[in-house]
Amino acid sequence: MAEKSQADLLREQLCRRQKHACEVLTPEEIKEADEFCEGYKQYLDLCKTERLCANWTIARAEKLGFAEFQPGKQYEAGAKIYLNQRGKAVVLAVLGKRSLEDGLRMAAAHIDSPRLDLKQNPLYEDKGLALFKTHYYGGIRKYQWVTMPLALHGVVAKKDGTLVDVCIGEEDGDPRFCITDLLPHLASEQSERKLKEGIKGEELNIVVGSRPLMLDGKAEGFKLAILKHLYDTYGIVEEDLISAEFQAVPAFKACDIGFDRALIGAYGHDDRVCSYPCTEAIFALENPDYTAVTVLADKEEIGSVGNTGLESNFLCDFLHELALAQGANPRVMLRNSKCLSADVDAGFDPTWPSVMDPLNSAYMAQGLVLTKYTGSRGKSGASDANAEFLGWLRRVLDDANILWQAGLLGKVDEGGGGTLAMFLAKLNLEVVDLGVPLLSMHAPFELAAKTDIAMMFWACDAFFKAE
Repeated sequence: MAEKSQADLLREQLCRRQKHACEVLTPEEIKEADEFCEGYKQYLDLCKTERLCANWTIARAEKLGFAEFQPGKQYEAGAKIYLNQRGKAVVLAVLGKRSLEDGLRMAAAHIDSPRLDLKQNPLYEDKGLALFKTHYYGGIRKYQWVTMPLALHGVVAKKDGTLVDVCIGEEDGDPRFCITDLLPHLASEQSERKLKEGIKGEELNIVVGSRPLMLDGKAEGFKLAILKHLYDTYGIVEEDLISAEFQAVPAFKACDIGFDRALIGAYGHDDRVCSYPCTEAIFALENPDYTAVTVLADKEEIGSVGNTGLESNFLCDFLHELALAQGANPRVMLRNSKCLSADVDAGFDPTWPSVMDPLNSAYMAQGLVLTKYTGSRGKSGASDANAEFLGWLRRVLDDANILWQAGLLGKVDEGGGGTLAMFLAKLNLEVVDLGVPLLSMHAPFELAAKTDIAMMFWACDAFFKAE
């Protein structure tokens, strides 16, 4: 073999070469990643809304020995606790051997995804059809949501305090729902619209029925037929829909993509592709040195607002109450804490290269995306991580053989976006975005690489255990 040139030696010493997962992982590790993703696909199918995610997480946590957090109670090292925030957000914690004032190791993801919500008065009839009116939630491209099978998930709160859970469209044999679109033969005017207006918000109406209620041989209406069905099946009347939360989501299940089955296609990768690994990592943790925390937040897709989003004080209150009960100063604890804002980033799509900076883009199956700063254009709405923290995290990831890459959300003037990081930064802890790259982010059907998903789990495990 010819001796390496001086330039080659310098390149090895000074340059960074991004590698594909297949260059780094052994066949056994790739198999392990694929097996991990089988559980993830089940999670995707069962947890299409934040309420379902929270319920699944709490049920599994209790089976694994987690107990509901009791403010004021002093916990021993190794204790496993959880906070249920109004059924839509969850905090999991495993108490460490070290003082809380030495800081936490926290991973935060969100469990809401772009979708269609029903309006408070959703049901109407028009020209032989019964329909639901919707209000889209999060940054969707509206034209992507028409002519696909939809499932309906929700909870109805009746005046007497009774809660009625509704899930239609997920099981074999269930009916599905659908938003219609114009046939191309009659769409000449619609085709002249700009793409973002191809389907307007008020046109996202879901077909829910087409047979009228027949009484004494007389058709009494399509809306009345649906209301009777809801009453007969769930015991609810039209007014109950005002105190209900219904979400329409894609009815299909997660599946493998490609001849090599190396990708997963599904609804809700953003951000369950991070919430599941973060959750599994803390579930697997026993007797850590530092107290480990996994945060599963709601409402990130609309700015982390409300009392289940991180703009509220629920996480801060939990951490302060935990610190005080353990005899620790909560401000000192937070100042010394390190946090991963576990959220997705855009994967480089060769079909649409013009919006990306190839030097600062994430590539599929080349590891997790380390995003120093988020925000739009001039870093508006950004959290900009400290160089010192990134240097520490690089060491943690490299020591654990975690494949990672630096990436940003497209070219500077193309747009951008925010994550949980800017809200976590308000707590005066170290925080940076680390997540899984996606193709078709925010679409009803997104793609993620299996090895990247497993890397997220391995990274959280290493992070929780790091010095």
